[in-house]
Amino acid sequence: MNNFFNFLISLFKPAKYPADSAAEPAQITHSKVLLIVYDPVIDGAGTTLSQKMNWHRPTDLVTGFIGDLAQVSNGLARYQIVQRVDVNEFPVKTDGFRYSPQGYLDVLQGKAAPHTPSGADYHAILNQYKVLQRVARNEIDEVWIFAFPHAGFYESTMGGPGAFWCNAPALKETEAGKRRFVVMGFSFERYIGEMLEAYGHRAESIMEKTFSKVSGDDNLWKRFIRYEKAAPGKSACGNIHFAPNSQVDYDWSNPTPVISECYDWLLNFPNFKGDKRIVASSEWGSGDIREHHKWWFTRFPRVAGRKNGIHNNWWQYVVNPQQVIL
Repeated sequence: MNNFFNFLISLFKPAKYPADSAAEPAQITHSKVLLIVYDPVIDGAGTTLSQKMNWHRPTDLVTGFIGDLAQVSNGLARYQIVQRVDVNEFPVKTDGFRYSPQGYLDVLQGKAAPHTPSGADYHAILNQYKVLQRVARNEIDEVWIFAFPHAGFYESTMGGPGAFWCNAPALKETEAGKRRFVVMGFSFERYIGEMLEAYGHRAESIMEKTFSKVSGDDNLWKRFIRYEKAAPGKSACGNIHFAPNSQVDYDWSNPTPVISECYDWLLNFPNFKGDKRIVASSEWGSGDIREHHKWWFTRFPRVAGRKNGIHNNWWQYVVNPQQVIL
């Protein structure tokens, strides 16, 4: 009798996961970005920190980064900066501390220790720029913050209802945003390869969550990130730190050949054909961080169809974590 009632209930209860499909199109996912650039003036001549230190121009970094993502996703990941805010101050820390120009330069020059606690006050920033309200109104979809060493930002973190680990703890008390959103933390001391690395860890966290309820061979994410050292004879594309033949973190220049199914992912997904080839670091830039990460992202599935409730276009989740079903 209980089984019969459970059956009746299931008829009227909406399915949690979308039905599988071989033809559901891969969606282009757009994301509207609020860009916040902390680049304080540090002397009477109006010199900014980035100018004094001869660090990269955020405009150049953003342009290259957005272009790389559009390229590796085959146009499925499309970011637009809808507002840029240039901030002439140092970000406030969780205890209310804010560096002075000279105090910060003393840290860079080794004359003083970095302030602790080191973390930036995310909630102060979210409040100042009304991020939760703007996300709820669909004016913006995420936030990119540019700063510098010791600024206190995570590479990525997630807020909103149902926010989960995104290479950092979820932002608490941000449910008013009505949707999940990501805050990226970049440094203009570094270059585009490091931006792709931060984004890669974001992608790892989101895809791990996307496939968290799928086990065994159906967990395609676990298969995608295999590399020879961790899964002998089953190497695929590796992860953001480990290429298919890496022995340690960041070992992207390893010339040792290894058999990998990375071309099967690039050319045949989801209908694998057992295409295994010998590959080595020359495939992904011989140690160049930006080239490896572009190589890795190019293998991300981006085709039509859905299996086990998960779309065969993974960019839909990476760009828009609201699509991840919890």
